[in-house]
Amino acid sequence: MAGENVQAVDLAQLPVPQLNQLRTQFEEEEQMLTQSLAQLKGVQSRFIESQESVLKLSKKETGKDVLVPLTSSMYVPGQLANTEQVLIDIGTGYHVKMTIDEAKGYFTRITEYITKKMEVVQKNLIE
Repeated sequence: MAGENVQAVDLAQLPVPQLNQLRTQFEEEEQMLTQSLAQLKGVQSRFIESQESVLKLSKKETGKDVLVPLTSSMYVPGQLANTEQVLIDIGTGYHVKMTIDEAKGYFTRITEYITKKMEVVQKNLIE
């Protein structure tokens, strides 16, 4: 492992410019980890919101009037044609048709995965 070759360094023996360089490096790492954590929280909240929408959809009836988003600020009226299946964006332009139960499972798995990644980033941030 790479950690076995690590040697302890006496910080009191390092020159001031090298200490400043180390401080800058640690501050940059902390900033990067903080940004990564914020991005993961945003992604997690979007998946949780999607999961809640799937749960709400499963309770609606076919033919019910809905507003369909075309953009983040423009909607058109529509009607639910099928409440048994949904089309899920799984990333990079790919969409998968799933049943409501499959979609619930997908969002549960992806949310758990993101939560685990957030825990790793938080652990690294604390260290």
